[in-house]
Amino acid sequence: MSGMIELARNAVQTWECDQMGHMNVQFYVEKATQGLAALGVNLGLGPRFVRSEGARLFARDHHVRFLREQRPGAPFWLRGGVLEVHDYSLRIYQEMVATASGEVAATFTADVELLDEFTREMKPLPAKAKEKANALLIELPTHGAARGLTLYDPRPAPSLKDAEGLGMVHTYQGEVQAPQCDTQGRLSTRHFMGIVSDSIPNLLAQTRGDDRSKTPSVGGAALEYRFIYRGHPAAGDVLALRSGLKEVGNKTYTWCHWLFDVESGKAVATAEAVAIALDLETRKSIPIPDEMRTLLEGLVIDGLGV
Repeated sequence: MSGMIELARNAVQTWECDQMGHMNVQFYVEKATQGLAALGVNLGLGPRFVRSEGARLFARDHHVRFLREQRPGAPFWLRGGVLEVHDYSLRIYQEMVATASGEVAATFTADVELLDEFTREMKPLPAKAKEKANALLIELPTHGAARGLTLYDPRPAPSLKDAEGLGMVHTYQGEVQAPQCDTQGRLSTRHFMGIVSDSIPNLLAQTRGDDRSKTPSVGGAALEYRFIYRGHPAAGDVLALRSGLKEVGNKTYTWCHWLFDVESGKAVATAEAVAIALDLETRKSIPIPDEMRTLLEGLVIDGLGV
């Protein structure tokens, strides 16, 4: 087993932060996507390969843990390696490290595949790439393992009718815009997460009556996410998100989010997230207030999952 290699280095920008005052979840995923590109270079699947073969690595399944808040101006770097090597896929691991303290701020485990950039057809990994990947094998650190989520096999893809039948909340609908897409005009990995993040104020308003524009003293933060990417929406497609509560714990609650192409009704992504109530003054998690708990427990929907 080798050690992890450096993949990216940057700092948190003010415009990457949300109403909670910390870096928004979509930008963590964006940094991990940049790290994947750098890992591709180390596997012989870098820009030259992409330009000549028209294929690059894409994530199919993401598991993300948020261990420490990242506030504006915070410097960080990403390191990572390979967990498993298969003929058509790799399981990789990355972690975001705070440059000043050396503490791990977030972890990313992903199943990645080599896909044609335009058709998104899966291609076998070149033998040399697998050889190089085997030289970068590492073991999953304990802090990168799932904690609040169970990493079970994804469910069959739900349909929009399934979501409506379950009574899931309509939390987002919009057209895929060109700035949300990669150079091939397909929704970028960051913006899958961005759509879910953008939906949260609507979700809270419809389920709890919250209005985040009123600067409340209690907010929320995600601890863990799992994303299954099931499609490749293009610029101009209209997407809709349906959300539902899976379970409620002492300090945490788990939401499921299903993203659909409105025209076809097919799922393009499914996700679930563990979140906490956050005291916005102390920046610490707090038990779910009794009134909120009673409300949340009445919103739980059986049968949700990724």
